[in-house]
Order: sequence, then structure tokens, then C-alpha cells
Amino acid sequence: MSLTSVKELKSLTTVIAELADHVLTITLNRPDRMNSFTNTMRDEFRDLWSFADLTDDVHVIVLRANGDRAFSTGMDVKEGTYLADNPFSKRDPGVDLSPKHNGCWKPLICAVHGLAAGGALYWLNEADLIIASDDAQFFDPHVSYGLVAALEPIGLAHRIPLGEVLRMALLGLDERMSAERALQIGFVSEVVSRDQLWDRAALLAEKIAAKPPAAIQGTVRAIWESKDVGRTHALATALPYTMIGNPIGKAQIDRSQVPTRSYEVR
Repeated sequence: MSLTSVKELKSLTTVIAELADHVLTITLNRPDRMNSFTNTMRDEFRDLWSFADLTDDVHVIVLRANGDRAFSTGMDVKEGTYLADNPFSKRDPGVDLSPKHNGCWKPLICAVHGLAAGGALYWLNEADLIIASDDAQFFDPHVSYGLVAALEPIGLAHRIPLGEVLRMALLGLDERMSAERALQIGFVSEVVSRDQLWDRAALLAEKIAAKPPAAIQGTVRAIWESKDVGRTHALATALPYTMIGNPIGKAQIDRSQVPTRSYEVR
């Protein structure tokens, strides 16, 4: 399957995807399985990232989850996930879930509630903004099941302190990071009550979507790519993005909508 139109979003089976007012809202929709990912979900997310990348009407993406208990508990352990028999053909299954790995540089807002474990970090590690409800809990159970915790924690180590990553990876099921602690270390940028979570994510998306998309997309790409290189190289690489994006972004802006001062303090 390859998504080429808004109408085809309705053909998805593991998620609900809706595009309105330049915001693509993706809702994980396997609450009976704690929104764990399957091969089908991997395929659908790969298509969603391609659709978002190629669809100019998509300015921002919001990822959230149905159900009371979990944002996602990672891979569906009952179904498992496909890995090629040929060791040279095997690849990280979580790549399909990760927007930046799929060349999608539209900003991603994750709205997390309940449990967020293991493979859920594939989404969170590449999110641009993460907000959480006060009942959110983060953990990585791999070592408790005798599995090496490597892929998800390595991604996580690029956004929170190393000691916090190691604590989560090594304690496995014996400890969960609270939403409050995630806020303290900068993993999430905001904690709200559960009943406010989706509305708050929608509001943030609305504010970002109203800005010139070329400026937003160039900003996301420049900052993320800077993480792969040293400071001097990053600054040199960033300059061409401003030269490419600024003329387009300035042409897209409606100056009558630009606030003369900041109205919100968090």
C-alpha cells in the first residue's frame, strides 16, 4: 500500500489518520493490545511518513493513542515482528516507525498518556515536541526479559542525560519514569491533566501549522541534522538551509497574522 490521497487515509487499519487545517492527526488504534506495533502498523507508518512528506497540505503531525491504559507498549509480543532470515538483510524494525529515518521533516508532536514502553521510544526519540498527561509512565522492559536494550536507548541518549537512559535501560520492569521526572530532565516539555492532553496537543499543532511551512520544515531538518556532526560542521551545513528556506518562507507569511509580542508563558 502507498498512500497518495487524503481519501486513502481511511484504508488504514492499525491507526486512525485525519488531515484537517494542515494538521495530520494519527491515533494509534489497538487499545486492546496496548497500542503495540505489528508488521501491519510498521507498513502503515512507513506509508504515513511518505504521505506527510510529499503532501504540502501537511504542516504538522500529532501522534496520540486510543484507550485508557497505554500510549504504546512497543512491539506486540504475541505477533512478533518480521526480521529477514538473511543476517545481512536484517534491519532495525523500528526504522519504519521513525519519521526522520523515513525522510519526513514535518514537525511531530507526541501526546503521551499511560504506559510508554520499549518500542514506543521509536516515536518519542524522533518527536519534536512531547507532551504528557500526569499519568504517563516511561520504561524499557528489554533486560527484564533477557534482551539487550540497545536500539531504543541509543536513540533516547540523544535527547536526555546518559545517566537517565542507563537507569531506564538497566532497571527494566523494576522502575518507571514518571511524567514529573520526564519533565524535570527535559524528555517532555509539558505535563497536563489527562482530559486536557489531546486539546493541548491540537492547540500547539495549530500554532505551528499557522507559521510558514518552509520555515518550519527547514528549522526541523537543520536542527536534527546538526546532532549528527560537530558544532562547526553543523553551523556550516545550516547556512544553506536558511538560503533555501528563507525566500520561500517569507513569501508564505501573512504579516497581518504575526503577533507583535509573546502572549504565552509556560
